[in-house]
Amino acid sequence: MSQRRPEPTPARRIEPLATLPLFHKLDGRRVVLAGSGEGAVWKAELLAAAGAQLHVFAGDLGADFAGLAADPPAGTVIVHHRGWEPRDLAGAALAIGDLADESDAAAFAAAGRAAGCPVNVVDKPAYCDVSFGSLVNRSPLIVAISTDGAAPVFGQAIRAKIEALLPGRLKSWAEAARAWRPAVQARELPFALRRAFWEGFTRRAFEAEHAPEESDRTALFASLERLETARSGTGRVSLVGAGPGDPDLLTLKAIRALQSADIILYDDLVSAGVLELARREAKRMLVGKTGHGPSCKQSDINAMLVQLAGQGKHVVRLKSGDPGIFGRAGEELDACAAAGIPVAIIPGISAAQGAAAALGLSLTHRDHARRLQFVTGHARDGQLPADLDWQALADPAATTVIYMPRATLALFREKALAAGLSPETPAIAVLAATRPDEIRLAATIATLPERLDELPAKGPLLVLIGWSMNPAAALAAASRLSA
Repeated sequence: MSQRRPEPTPARRIEPLATLPLFHKLDGRRVVLAGSGEGAVWKAELLAAAGAQLHVFAGDLGADFAGLAADPPAGTVIVHHRGWEPRDLAGAALAIGDLADESDAAAFAAAGRAAGCPVNVVDKPAYCDVSFGSLVNRSPLIVAISTDGAAPVFGQAIRAKIEALLPGRLKSWAEAARAWRPAVQARELPFALRRAFWEGFTRRAFEAEHAPEESDRTALFASLERLETARSGTGRVSLVGAGPGDPDLLTLKAIRALQSADIILYDDLVSAGVLELARREAKRMLVGKTGHGPSCKQSDINAMLVQLAGQGKHVVRLKSGDPGIFGRAGEELDACAAAGIPVAIIPGISAAQGAAAALGLSLTHRDHARRLQFVTGHARDGQLPADLDWQALADPAATTVIYMPRATLALFREKALAAGLSPETPAIAVLAATRPDEIRLAATIATLPERLDELPAKGPLLVLIGWSMNPAAALAAASRLSA
């Protein structure tokens, strides 16, 4: 097995964007709106709510804006009872046109760009520099959703879902964050402690059933003082289970850890979809191990955890599946404990659970499988472990899951059958469990090893063995799903 050095992940941390979402400061700035009608009135109300000095050019239909001009939600609304002219756009921070005529829309867009201001022409994306999304308003907390004009109704449906997830009291918590921030900044804390404060703030905001009170402020700052005393520049390590691959199987606690990480040390088997949920600014280091292939030395990984946490960083050690199941978590825990580094373990959905769920299989059954056992298919030397309990593995009342068995399954079969395991015992190989490229291969333990060559040569593989379902039904289900 060749040695591999930990290596930084390439700089790109985000997939291509159709548009770049920005939040535009308009308070007191000149904004021009040309056009009339219900849509234009709504745009005018939205712009005024952002504090703009809004100039509306609505021709003979300026009366449509009279009520808004008399009582705007913020800012000012000035209605001009004439059509727009290119000179009206001079000095504007933003120009919005609700113009049905194609030539008028094109001229408006050209005038706005000549004046150096971004342009939006309603329902005419070819003339737009910027677009309006669906808004969830908990100002100063604002969520904007865009489908780049592809499906506005879809965006509105997503907005409704987010509205339901974000209680109205979050508005007052966002206001409290703005009010309390100067006191946090005045302490001139290192980044890790500042982030810890705001993580605590966020947890309290979501868990509290009330608007923020002085007692919340007192408790949060008391917690910050304890952190200052306890941590004294020492960082922390989180051993996080990434699950078998499907990002939807991540726990909420795992997502919170990923979004608060300074550095992420991750394995080859962690999917790109999981990494997409991590904090953008976090540095990423690939420290992967591949079965019978190039691998980082565990001692190097241990040393990196200690060194980086010793610099005051929050280090997330991201492992496929559950960190406590064949993830060498024990060795990393020992290294951190010896260095006095605090460690949190955040469990994940195991590959066995993910594979069984995808197959519609129960790993246990009162009649057929009263015990569940996980074993590894290779030891430190890459061979089948010499100290497996073959009597236990031959137990017909147990479900056995073998991790990383590609090179050793034939020998496993030989020894298990010699110990009394029935050759007719169902055995299902699952490659890339829960991922879009998942492949299942159903057979019996007697015939499965020779069929592993039917699977792609790379990818995480495990084998489930046992009578936890009616064998014929289990094999039929697996064959149907893999077809």
